[in-house]
Amino acid sequence: MNTHRFRSRALALAAAMFTAPLAVLPAAVRPAYALIVFDPSNYAQNVLTAARSLQQVTNQITSLQNEAQMLINQARNLASLPFSSLQQLQQSVQRTQQLLGQAQNIAFDVQQVDRIFQQQYRSISLSASDQQLVTDARSRWQNTVGGLQDAMRVQAGVVGNIDTNRTQMSALVGASQSATGALQATQAGNQLLALQAQQLADLTAVVAANGRAQAMTEAERAAAAEQGREQRRRFLNPGSGYQAGNAAMFNQ
Repeated sequence: MNTHRFRSRALALAAAMFTAPLAVLPAAVRPAYALIVFDPSNYAQNVLTAARSLQQVTNQITSLQNEAQMLINQARNLASLPFSSLQQLQQSVQRTQQLLGQAQNIAFDVQQVDRIFQQQYRSISLSASDQQLVTDARSRWQNTVGGLQDAMRVQAGVVGNIDTNRTQMSALVGASQSATGALQATQAGNQLLALQAQQLADLTAVVAANGRAQAMTEAERAAAAEQGREQRRRFLNPGSGYQAGNAAMFNQ
C-alpha cells in the first residue's frame, strides 16, 4: 500500500517536472515589440522639451514682428513732409523787398544817404542865392513827403501779407499735427520758424520805413531852421540905403 502511494507521488512529481517548462515556454518566446511600457518620467521630459521648443519659436516670431515694426517706424521717421510753404514765404519776402527797393529820392543805401545829406541837409551855404535856397527847401520837402509815402506803402504791403501768412500757418499746423514721423514733425516745425522769420522781416521793413520817414522829417526840420536863420540874417543885414536920383515928371 505504501509502495503504491510512493510510486504515485513519484509519477506526479515527474509529470510536474516535465510539464513546467512547457507552461513557461510561451511567455519566454513572446516578441519584444509586443510589450507596451509607459515611462511617466520620460513622457514628462518630452512634453517639457516640446514646450520649450514652442516657446523659442514664439520668441523668434515676436522678435521678427518687433524688427518689422522698427523698420516701419524708421521708414515713417525718414518720410518727408508732403507740404512746403517755402515758395509762398519767399514771395512775401520779395514783395516787401520790392517795396523797400522802390524808395523815392533817398534809397536804403548808405552811400546815397551820405551823399544826399551832404548836398541838401548840411549847413546852408552863405553864398547860395535866394532861388537856390528855395529850390533846396522844396527838394527836402519832396524827400520827406516821399519817405512818408514809402512808409505807408510798406505798411500796406505787410498788411497784405497777413492773409497769406494766416493760410500758410493753418496749413503748417495741420501738417504738423498729422505728421507720421520725426522728420515730418521737424520739417513742419522748421517751416513754422521760417514763417516767423518772414513775419519778423516784414516787421523790420515797417520799422525801417517808418524810421526813414521820421528821420527825413527831422532832417528837413533842422535844415529849415538853418535856412531860416540864414534868410533872417540876410534880411537884417544893412544895405546901401536910399540913394537920391533924378526923377522925370510930367513928361519933361
